[in-house]
Amino acid sequence: MGVHLKRGPIAEVVIDFPPVNAVPAAGWPAIAGEVTAAGADPETRVVVLAAEGRGFCAGVDIKEMQRGPGHEVLLAVNRGCAAAFAAVYDCAVPVIAAVNGFCLGGGIGLVGNADLIVAADDATFGLPEVDRGALGAATHLARLVPHHLMRAMVYTCRTITAAELHRFGSVHEVVPAADLRDAARAVAAEIAAKDPVVIRRAKEALNGIDPVDVKRSYRFEQGFTYELNLNGAGDRARRKFVEDR
Repeated sequence: MGVHLKRGPIAEVVIDFPPVNAVPAAGWPAIAGEVTAAGADPETRVVVLAAEGRGFCAGVDIKEMQRGPGHEVLLAVNRGCAAAFAAVYDCAVPVIAAVNGFCLGGGIGLVGNADLIVAADDATFGLPEVDRGALGAATHLARLVPHHLMRAMVYTCRTITAAELHRFGSVHEVVPAADLRDAARAVAAEIAAKDPVVIRRAKEALNGIDPVDVKRSYRFEQGFTYELNLNGAGDRARRKFVEDR
C-alpha cells in the first residue's frame, strides 16, 4: 500500500491505495516525490506511472476529507495534488501513464500532464468534481479532449472511454487490460533507446512551447474550490457523496 518506485532505465512509479486508489492527502506528495526522484536519477530514461487494483485513480479520498477537522485535509490535498501534477509535468524524462479501469478527478491531473498515455480497453476518464462540490483538473482534461467536450464533461460529470480518446490522439495505444503494463514498457523501451541527453532536452523544449501554463492554470481552478468550501457548497456535496456510499 502506498506509492512505490522501481528504479532502472525504465523506472516505474506505482500507485497502490486499495480498494479503488482514492489517494489520501499524504499520497499526493508521495507521488510527487517518487516521480521527481525517478527523473532526477541519471540512469532513468523514461518513467512509467501505473497503478495496482481496480482502477488507475479514483481521485482524492473524499471520506478522509470529511473525517478531518476544519479545512486542514482539504488544504493538504490541494497542495499535494498541485505538487503531484507538477512533478509529472516537470519530470526530467518522459512520463508514460499506464491507465487501467477508471481515471477520475486527480487521476486526470496526472495523466493530462503525462507525455504519453497507454490505456487498457476497459479504461474510462472523467471529472466528477462538480458532483463533489469542487473544481480542478479541467486544465488537464483540456489537454485530452476538444474544448467543448471538456466543458460538457465538466458540467455533466460524464466519462469518456479510452477508445474515444484514442480517436482524438490523446491516448497513444489501447490494449487488453492484461497487456497494459507490457505495452507501456514497450513504448518506454522505444524512447529509452534514443540518446538520453537529446530526450531530456526534448522534454524541456516541449514544456517550453506549451501554450498554457498548466501549473498556474490549475492553481487558478483550485481557488474556486476554496470558495465553494467557504460558502458551504463543497461540504454539502462531499457529505452527500459519503452518505450515498
